[in-house]
Amino acid sequence: MDQTAAIRKPPGANTVRERLTVPVLAFGGILMAVMQTVVVPLLPDLPRLTGASAGTVSWMVTATLLSGAVLTPVLGRAGDMYGKRRVLMAALGLMTAGSVLCALTSDIAVLIAARTLSGAAAAVVPLSISILRDELPPERRGSAVALMSSTVGIGAALGLPLAAVIVQYANWHTMFWVTSALGATGVTLVAWAVRESPVREPGRFDVPGALGLAAGLVCLLLGVSQGGQWGWGSGRVVGLFAAAVAVLALWSWQQLRAERPLVDLRLVGRPRVGLSHVAALLAGFAFYANTLVTAQLVQAPEATGYGLGLSIVATGLCLLPSGIVMLLLSPLSARISAARGPRVTLALGSAVIAAGYAVRIADSRELWMIITGATVVAIGTTLAYSALPTLILRAVPAEQTASANGVNVLMRTIGQAGSSAAVAAVLVHHTSLVGGAPAPTLHGYLLAFAMAGAVALVAAAAALCIPGDADQDVTDGPDRARVRTPGAREGAMEGA
Repeated sequence: MDQTAAIRKPPGANTVRERLTVPVLAFGGILMAVMQTVVVPLLPDLPRLTGASAGTVSWMVTATLLSGAVLTPVLGRAGDMYGKRRVLMAALGLMTAGSVLCALTSDIAVLIAARTLSGAAAAVVPLSISILRDELPPERRGSAVALMSSTVGIGAALGLPLAAVIVQYANWHTMFWVTSALGATGVTLVAWAVRESPVREPGRFDVPGALGLAAGLVCLLLGVSQGGQWGWGSGRVVGLFAAAVAVLALWSWQQLRAERPLVDLRLVGRPRVGLSHVAALLAGFAFYANTLVTAQLVQAPEATGYGLGLSIVATGLCLLPSGIVMLLLSPLSARISAARGPRVTLALGSAVIAAGYAVRIADSRELWMIITGATVVAIGTTLAYSALPTLILRAVPAEQTASANGVNVLMRTIGQAGSSAAVAAVLVHHTSLVGGAPAPTLHGYLLAFAMAGAVALVAAAAALCIPGDADQDVTDGPDRARVRTPGAREGAMEGA
């Protein structure tokens, strides 16, 4: 039986606030994605506005990536132990504080520190999904989790045009005042509409595990994100990768011996969980290339022979259909998962992503074809991203939901960072002079599409290798997870 069944209220007992739990959590997820996106339109102008170099300004993106990757599993684990609503409000509060700091200063060091605080928002989605598992009955859980997963793409599609319009027609600090107000609204709504889940995992927080994971991830992602700028064979990048391997190996040794580890590596080692994380990494890689390349492609000058020379506002509007599609199709993903299982939904979504890149390869000169291809990729991303947390929910005990989903989001983040580095490397090696300045060739963009499409197909294959529900090996119990023999059906955990 579901661990939370005994604590749910009877039918008809829900208040207005409880009925708003899903919309409020979805708002928080969209806000998180918006916060990660809004700085993008500012990047070309920030060196002039702050007096810093372009390389220094890029740290406003890198800092958010690093802090988000580190804090997502850490805050997820803290939510499992100390209360998911409490930690969710803390994450939204840190994000809001970072936005306020950005609104108050033009000093690049403070701006980078503020964006580091904002990275805490990356934990919003896994924390919210774990709250939905604890609070919703099974018949509502699937569609709510699918919507929550889709907020990542919805917020990214909405954030770019919103930020571009504000930057174009108002002072750039205004954008951060707007996001500060939205963040404060998010914290208030969560405090009002979301109740604290009583599902906890007791014990002491694994501080050494958190520090070790932070050090290893910073070395890994810093090397990936800066490899193109510093040189992949440079001493700094090679040293970072070597340090990442050493630190993460030591961290894994410590986790396997810890009584209450930050990340349960034995649970990760089970095929249902481990393969879901692998598929998340691959899906993150495949999805992110679409956003990166589309924005660059449509803004390229017409002199390139393929570029459309669109403004940043028009570019953002090109991505709006993708966000709308993700919002509308999230219920479909839940229905497919309920009928066929989430691994089928994940495989189907990954295959659709590959099909979208095939459209991009077929024609990336006409605007309507570019939007069509990007929208098809968004459809696949909706299916894939919505299925991933459902796979995790079905494979882990309730008291480890937030931390397990945090690791899954972390894997998607690593995939996105790898995609950014790989796309940049491909485009740098395929350039031509346009007006005396180097610009990526259309062939370079098509290679990036082909690479992302191939990774999507590998993600589909990985999804099909995930054991089905008949082979489920973890079930919720009244206190702790119970290990069961693959194929056994007695005591099966209730599906998410």
